[in-house]
Amino acid sequence: MTRNFVSLFSGAMGLDLGIEQAGFEAAVCVEIDKAAIKTIKKNRPNLPVIEKSVAEVSGDEVKNITGIDEIDLLAGGPPCQAFSVFGNRLGIEDARGQLIFEYLRLVEELKPKVFIMENVRGLMSMSIVPNSKKTKESDIDPSYLEKGSLLNKVINDFNEIGYHVDCFVVNSANYGAPQIRERVILIGNRYGHKADFPQPTFSNRPEDNLPPFKTLGDAIGPGSNFIDPCPEVMNFSPRKLKYLALVPEGGNWRSMPEDIQKESMGKSWYLKGGRSAYWRKLSYAFPSPTVVTMPNHAGTSMCHPKELRAISVGEAAAIQEFPLNWDFQGTTTQKFRQIGNAVPIRLGKVAAETAKRILEKIEQSVPPEFTHPSRTEEHIRPHIRTRTFFKNGKAFNGDTSYYQAEESKSSEQGELFS
Repeated sequence: MTRNFVSLFSGAMGLDLGIEQAGFEAAVCVEIDKAAIKTIKKNRPNLPVIEKSVAEVSGDEVKNITGIDEIDLLAGGPPCQAFSVFGNRLGIEDARGQLIFEYLRLVEELKPKVFIMENVRGLMSMSIVPNSKKTKESDIDPSYLEKGSLLNKVINDFNEIGYHVDCFVVNSANYGAPQIRERVILIGNRYGHKADFPQPTFSNRPEDNLPPFKTLGDAIGPGSNFIDPCPEVMNFSPRKLKYLALVPEGGNWRSMPEDIQKESMGKSWYLKGGRSAYWRKLSYAFPSPTVVTMPNHAGTSMCHPKELRAISVGEAAAIQEFPLNWDFQGTTTQKFRQIGNAVPIRLGKVAAETAKRILEKIEQSVPPEFTHPSRTEEHIRPHIRTRTFFKNGKAFNGDTSYYQAEESKSSEQGELFS
C-alpha cells in the first residue's frame, strides 16, 4: 500500500528521499529556492512543484494541485538558520523564524493524519524573543525570554488544533548514517497515538552488541567503491591550505603548536567553545562530522582526509547518502547549500517508518494512548563523541564511551516545556 505525502521546504529532497524509501509517494513539493527547484525538476520531472514561499501557499491550493482530499503525511523542516547554535540566534524575530508557524498553519488547513517536522538541536533552547539587555528592559512577557519557550509555544499550538506531538532529539549516526548529525524531530498525529521512534541500531559501545557506527571511509573511502559523480570543490585559500597541511588525518587546530594556533586563528583562539571544526581534517576511521554548507571556511573546515582540499559536492552528497545519480543543479555554492541544509536520507526514512506505524494503528482502529492532545519528549543518545583529540601536536584518546552521560531520557505528557 502506497501512502501519499506533501513536502514543504523541500530543498534538494533529502527528507523526501528518506520518506520515499519508507514506502510513501510524494504528491507535491513546495520550494522557493530556484536552484533547489531545478534539482527537484531534474530528478523528479513529473512531480508537481509549487514555486513560492510556504507563507504564500494555502491548503486549498495544495489540495487542488494534488487532487488529494485526505493527506497521509505532511513533512518538512522550516529553515533552521534562525534557530541554529551556529547562526545568530535571532529566533522568531528573524523572518525565517516565522515560517515555523506557516508550517503549523498548513497542518491546520490540510489536516494530515500525521506530520513530521525536522529542525536543528538549537530549537530546543530557543526563546520566543532573544534574551538580551534590550529585551529585558522592554515591556515583554518574561516567559517569552525563557529557554525553550519557542518550542513550547509551537507544541502548544499543535495541541490546540488537535494534534498529539512527540518530540525526539536524535543523531543520524545511531541509525547507520556515516555522519554525526543531531536533529530534533517532531511527529504529530490527530488520533492520540504515541510515536515509537526506534532506539539506536548502530553503536560503538561493546555492551550494546550492535553493528559499529558507519564511518566516512564506508561512505567515500578507498574500500567503498565510491566514484565521485560531482568532483566540484569550494577549495581553501592558499593561506588556509598552508595551515591545514600541518594537521594530520582526524586532527584540528589542536594538532598545531600553540604559537601556530594563535597565529592562524587570531581572536578565535581565545573563545571558550565552538572551535572543534577549526582547521579540521576528516578521518576515514570515524563518522563524518555534520556536513556544512561552507566546507572551506576555517571555522567549519571539512578537509579531505588524504588530499589537501575541501570535500567535493559528490563526497558531501554521499555522506548525506543521496543516490550517486542525484543530479544537483546550480553553482557549486548553491549545490553545497542544498546538501548542507538537507536531512540525512537515512534519518528521514527512520522518521517516516515511525509515521507509518502510526498510520497502521489508525487503519486498524487501535485504541489511542492519549485521550486528548498531549506531548512527550525523548532524547535518544543524541550527543556522540568519537574523535581523537589533539593538543600541541600530540594525539591522545578521546571519550571512549561515545555518549555524554544521561543523554537517553524521556518525559511524558508535558512534563517538559511547561
